[in-house]
Parts: sequence; C-alpha cells; structure tokens
Amino acid sequence: MRHFLLLFLILYNSSSFGQYTEVINTNYPGFSVSPYTLGTGVYQVESNFFYHHNNRPDFFTKKKSLGANLSLRTGLFLEKLELNANFKFQKDRVLNNMVTGATIPKSGVSEFSFGAKYMIFMPKYKDKSKEIRSWKKKQAYDWTRLVPGVGVYAGLNTNWLSADYKMPTISPKASILLQQDFDDWTTLVTNIYGNYLTLEEQRNYGYVTTLTYSITDRLSIFGEYKGEYTRYTKEYHAGGGFAYLATKDLQIGIHAHTDMQLEYLNIYGGLGVSWRLDRHQDKEIRIKGDGSGEKVIYKKDNFFKRLFAKGRRGKAPKSVKGKRRRGKREKRKKKPRKRRERRRRR
Repeated sequence: MRHFLLLFLILYNSSSFGQYTEVINTNYPGFSVSPYTLGTGVYQVESNFFYHHNNRPDFFTKKKSLGANLSLRTGLFLEKLELNANFKFQKDRVLNNMVTGATIPKSGVSEFSFGAKYMIFMPKYKDKSKEIRSWKKKQAYDWTRLVPGVGVYAGLNTNWLSADYKMPTISPKASILLQQDFDDWTTLVTNIYGNYLTLEEQRNYGYVTTLTYSITDRLSIFGEYKGEYTRYTKEYHAGGGFAYLATKDLQIGIHAHTDMQLEYLNIYGGLGVSWRLDRHQDKEIRIKGDGSGEKVIYKKDNFFKRLFAKGRRGKAPKSVKGKRRRGKREKRKKKPRKRRERRRRR
C-alpha cells in the first residue's frame, strides 16, 4: 500500500490473513499499483484530474490534453481479493498539420476497464520491540524486508468508448505487482504490465517503479520512473509528487512527470483525491470461557458457508462446547435431588 500514511506500522500489527488498514490505501497519485487489497466491506473512490502538454512535432501527436481518471475499488468475499473499475474522460488537441501546426479536437470517454487484484504473498517481518535480551539484535536490520509482497492483476479493456477513442474490439490486460517495505517509512513498489494484449497495433508492455518516503505521519513524498514499449516506440518517464492524509478516510496528492527529452517539452501533471466508505468488520470473534475470564478467539465461517447455510453461526471450539455441556448436565442432576428432599419432608 503506497501513498497513504501510517500504513506500515498498522500492517505489522495486523493478523496474517488481513488486508484491511485503519487509514486509506490508495494508488493515487502516480502510476504504480500496490499488491495489497482494501479488505472486505471497504468501498473506495479515487480520482485524478490531469493536464498534459506536449510539443512533440510528430503527426497526430496529442498537443494538449485535459481530463480526469476515476477508479472504483471494493473488497468482496475474501480479504485478499479486490474488484475495481477504471474510467477516463479527456479532451485533446491533436496535431493535424505539421507545417501550420493546426490541431483538431477530440473528446469523450477514452478508457473503461474493469478487473480483479489478488494478493498472493504477504511477507512477515520481525517485531523488534519484543527483543529484550540483546540490544544488538534489536537494532540489527531485518533482511526479510527485502522480500517483496506479491500480487497479480487481470482485467479487460472494454470497447464502450466515445467515437473518437473506439478500439477494434475488447482486449485483456495483466500485471505483476510487487512491494518492498525497507523500513517503517520507506517503500518500493514495482509493476510489470501488459496492456491491450490481443491488439497488435495498440499492444504495449512496460514497468513502473515508485519509491515512497513518509516525512511525517500525514505527509509523504515519492519519486517514480516508467518505461513503456510499443510496436513502434519506446518511452521513458520520470516524475514525483506529494501525498497528504487529510483524515483517515481522505487523501489528497499532486504529481508531475516528463519524458526528459531535450528536443521538445512533454509534461504531465495531476491532482488526485481519494475517499473511502469504511464498512469493514473483523472476522474474529471473542467469546468468554467457563468463568475463568479467559477469552478464546476463532474465525467465522466464510462467505460461501454462510450463503448455503442460513442462520448458521461460527462454531465454537470443542473445549468450550464440552464445558458448556458439562455445566448443563450438573444442573439437571441437582434438580431431581431437590424434588426428592421435598417429598420426604411432606
């Protein structure tokens, strides 16, 4: 989880099966995507308002673009599974005459895709606060932090686009998502992706790597590098920005990128706003024992078991069940004894 703050401290204290965090987990600003999911019961809206200025003299180059990205994300069924949909609306000025510099306008929905992300592997780090025997071990670097968390994404680019941006047909896309938490404040996210995989003219491959550092509990800074390859071109972009955590459910960020060409100017900038509706409920239940005050923790049945067995509750541990049964038997034995004593007195 990338540009929201306090994430790392929370992740280390969370259970191994959980993906949910107390503060918002957003992919904006920037282009990379974290392998971590939102968790069940979380509904999130991420928007990015962008401006693109390009002085490249090639025919059909987008000289100026203005628009907005909108991403809808939610966790369903499993903690490690996330569903999402992405929209993009933009207005472009496209170079039509290289001699006069005349442009033609284009506008409409240029992207509409949906897909799913699944967290395959989440690394576990050592809790150095529990080390009390050796100061050296407590201060030593945990090399397991170099092991990345791994996620995968698969999606579909639909053809429900405006006339100016129509594709020949629908086409899939896929990504491998990696994240390394070097310490409580520094994170590296790397994505390797393929887009429009079945369309030869539009097909592209690439990678994005983002290094994030949290300056304070609410403010973070990041740098990003992106490489993209198509059938005819190779493009490399570098950029960075800031992210500010306004509340635990609201984040604001700003970023800018360029392809570092000296022959012409190509700048992309954006302002991102992310907000979530948190309806997450933990899947752990705490129940009391047999009067000793000790608590036992167990998990509820999963979604599918609850779906096909209405009214069914999570089963308590056998030890608790046995104690409850013994208690009931003792009460039953005492009742008939009292009745016999009363009969004798009469």
